Amino acid sequence: MRLLYFSRDYTTHDRRFLAALARTGHEIFYLRLENRGAQLEDRPLPQEVEIIPWAGGEAPASWRHGLRLLRSLRQVIADVKPNLIHAGPVQTTGLLAALSGFHPLVVASWGYDLLIDAERNGLWRWATRYTLKKADVFVGDCKTIRRKAIDYGFPGDKIVTFPWGIDLQSFSPSSLNGSAEETSIRRRLGWEDQFVLISTRGWEPIYGIEELAGAFVRAARSRPEMRLLMLGAGSLARQLREIFMRGGVLDRVHFPGQVSQSDLPRYFRSADIYVSASHSDGTSISLLEALAMGLPALVSDIPGNREWITPGENGWLFPLGSVEGLASAMLGALESKSQHQNMAQRARQLAESRADWQKNFPELLRAYEMALDREK
Repeated sequence: MRLLYFSRDYTTHDRRFLAALARTGHEIFYLRLENRGAQLEDRPLPQEVEIIPWAGGEAPASWRHGLRLLRSLRQVIADVKPNLIHAGPVQTTGLLAALSGFHPLVVASWGYDLLIDAERNGLWRWATRYTLKKADVFVGDCKTIRRKAIDYGFPGDKIVTFPWGIDLQSFSPSSLNGSAEETSIRRRLGWEDQFVLISTRGWEPIYGIEELAGAFVRAARSRPEMRLLMLGAGSLARQLREIFMRGGVLDRVHFPGQVSQSDLPRYFRSADIYVSASHSDGTSISLLEALAMGLPALVSDIPGNREWITPGENGWLFPLGSVEGLASAMLGALESKSQHQNMAQRARQLAESRADWQKNFPELLRAYEMALDREK
């Protein structure tokens, strides 16, 4: 099969998909819509994947580029002659692929496209409905996304749902146990006897990152042993530092910056719990990574998180947008440290049963087979 994989940018998620597809023996062609300038993934593409030059992929894209990009896409299709196109997010690469008229087309949701972008305005709602109408098969990562697609008129029998999953060998609580490397971060920071929370989400409003900062200030004022590993970067960097500074807890927060996938497990192993205040998620890969590492998770009470977190078993939920609720939950997590070992075991068990990328990836191939069968 000649597969054209058409995505918005080159992210860790794209790397995961393309690396797995490269091992299938199919011919894989990669088309990148835009380059937003951020370092989203530092690993090179697998050598088996052929990058297709075209009118896009070098700079941020917008609606005004649509006609030029569509013409170029049609030329790519004529040159590559794919047997199938995989495109997503819905309203960007999915829409362009739908407008091209090519079939079979598998449209893959990235979560935010149906949870947020689809409701921006009338134009985005039209783009969502049009793309789904033209798709042969739809792929989503959780039941919440499945329900959204059905609400937009997509037939349930043409939907394939599976968590994108993670590498359970790389994200493991035991692979470095007992080594000096495991504790080096805490020791270097002088946090060996402290209670450490970790955040790995981007510093953007959608991730509720200012609420997380405000909640940490409240909780840390009450319990001085609290510490926060604040990984990542984003547009709210200045605001976050101001919140911590005004709250008098800046010295209890460590900012490692953007951390590579290979280094990320070390930071997870240096924490006691994972925390996310995100306003919108399907299946959060960050959450799955934390669960696989055996970290109890403290996350916002939204549908996507409720599919993974059972309060008291493998983590806690707090009311969406509530600084006070999150602060209270942080303090509750600290007070329940005696339960963390059992919660950690259940978190890892859940990841092993539902979040194993090696087990979940064949569902994507099943989606391709469904789409190809519809063209026969």
